[in-house]
Amino acid sequence: MKSQHSHVMEFDLDSLKREAEVGNRYEKRLAILVGQGQEVDRIKAVVSTAIDNIHIGQKSFVIYGEPQSGKTEMMIALTAKLLDEGHKIIAVLLNDSVQLLGQNLERFQRSGLSPSPKKFSEVLHPEVVIGDRQWVIFCKKNSKDLQKLIQKIEGHPDRVVLDDEADYATPNSKINQQEKSKINELTERLIGPKGIYIGVTATPARLDLNRTHQNQNEYWVDFLPHSNYVGQDVFFPVNLDHLQFHLSFLPDAGDIPRYLREALFRFLIRVAYLNTQVNAQEKNYSLLIHTSGRKDDHMADFKQVVKLFEALRDDKHKNYKPYYETLFKLSTELYGDKANEIIKYILANCDRNNVVVMNSDKEVNAAENRTGTNPSAPFTVVIGGNIVSRGVTFENLLSMFFTRDVKHKLQQDTYIQRARMFGSRKVYLQYFELTIPRGLYLDWQRCFIFHRLSLEARKQDNRSPVWLDGERITAAASSSIDKTNILVDKGEMSFDLFPYDAAGINEILGRKSTPLQKVKALSELFGTQCLPDYLINYMENFRPAGDGSIAVHGPRSIAGYADKPGEIDKTTITRTKGFIGEPQLEKGKYPNAIHHINIFYNDQNPNRARVFYKYEGNIRFLKTPKNHD
Repeated sequence: MKSQHSHVMEFDLDSLKREAEVGNRYEKRLAILVGQGQEVDRIKAVVSTAIDNIHIGQKSFVIYGEPQSGKTEMMIALTAKLLDEGHKIIAVLLNDSVQLLGQNLERFQRSGLSPSPKKFSEVLHPEVVIGDRQWVIFCKKNSKDLQKLIQKIEGHPDRVVLDDEADYATPNSKINQQEKSKINELTERLIGPKGIYIGVTATPARLDLNRTHQNQNEYWVDFLPHSNYVGQDVFFPVNLDHLQFHLSFLPDAGDIPRYLREALFRFLIRVAYLNTQVNAQEKNYSLLIHTSGRKDDHMADFKQVVKLFEALRDDKHKNYKPYYETLFKLSTELYGDKANEIIKYILANCDRNNVVVMNSDKEVNAAENRTGTNPSAPFTVVIGGNIVSRGVTFENLLSMFFTRDVKHKLQQDTYIQRARMFGSRKVYLQYFELTIPRGLYLDWQRCFIFHRLSLEARKQDNRSPVWLDGERITAAASSSIDKTNILVDKGEMSFDLFPYDAAGINEILGRKSTPLQKVKALSELFGTQCLPDYLINYMENFRPAGDGSIAVHGPRSIAGYADKPGEIDKTTITRTKGFIGEPQLEKGKYPNAIHHINIFYNDQNPNRARVFYKYEGNIRFLKTPKNHD
């Protein structure tokens, strides 16, 4: 007897395939993030703008986001959307670092993306056919790896290159030699004639001044940090009077081992205080020690930290009692009557330490590196150089001991990337400590002020950034700055022409207000193209002599200048050697001024004027021309 359920099922593979097709990967990813309590609006804004760029035919642009502000999560969502849009190959490029590759690839793989992201070496086997399927492929910016990947996918032109830490290795460092550096040439081949390039970075100056892969700054996309983020405004404010974290200055020279020991002790005390007085559940924290790029120095730091922990756990050690006496004294200074609780916690838990050296020698041990970036013991100490300077995210970083100085100028992109204290720190920010030489901190602060002003200039000046360079800071490596295409204003700058309004100008100059207020009023009168906001911000942030740092000079006619073709053009108010000399600086009247605002006008036909700015110091303003060829 036949069962009533025994009808024969038809096998229609095409129909099943259509029903099984993956779609809406982007919406699914956003739903997961919402379920995790993440703020997705900032991710949606970036992905939407990036896709709009692609739809209008933009083949190369940059996404800018602050260090450790969650760019990896945004890149996962963007990859999901690019797959939904039908792009076949998404090549994700990372620094030539096994640590970084492992950290990011794992996060992409755990996200549930379909197809599952692959390391480039996995697709090289002859059995793996690229075909017409979709792929997400991770590759380090290493010439051998890139060459192998290019060989494998060169017959498949529909590719998007998503370049993480894009300002590192990708820009053409031989641009002024009419050649291409190796990684620049290989990444260009990887993009191919029909591909799309999206650079993701916290430091876009080099990509702009290099014009890497013809990226157009008009189409750059800003990625806003999340609400738990703390970055440059907190750690490098213009005014240091009301800091939200602990800043401990070291002398610019001195006994580094002693200072490192004291910084480690303060770290132990803060961990103990948090875990006995603040946290409902015990948490693991880390101290990052960044003193050098040399591996020998890392080993010296490692030995010192291990010896300190040995002394704290061995009651027969000659330093056992003196060290605990020092800890008690410091605990009392920091937390008063909680000192005994703090010392008991350290005595009970000093064995629960993990000291990790992260440099190129140790890259093979990815598991050990992971315990440094995501601490596995209450007292985790990470020691490292260049590998910890870029791209690696440190969870629960509580303290940073930083003495990594440079003999010459600070390169802006390198030092911005070294700010590993940026990130999700708001919950415990009041306990965070940065220990650093005063001179180095002040240089680093100026580096960030320059960076902020540049990004501000981009917002104000029709999206074309102006990068500040000088005063011990360079905007980017000079070999990467395209000297043939960059406009440089050195010393004296001028802005757009405007109709000369003598009464309006004199009324402002006659007011009983500060020089800065007068400059702001003049900008309102003329318009920001004639006296830009980024310049005013710069003047406001650098006033070593207070109000006396700014001189606003009375307007001057150029009628008396002799006409000299090739040297001066009175109609456009331009002069090859500039207009501001010693007489125009009026040193007797403004002895402390470093910022000088001069207005030169031509009261003949066509009665126009122009603002000229002079800075007395070594500052350049670098800018790419507006019209890209």
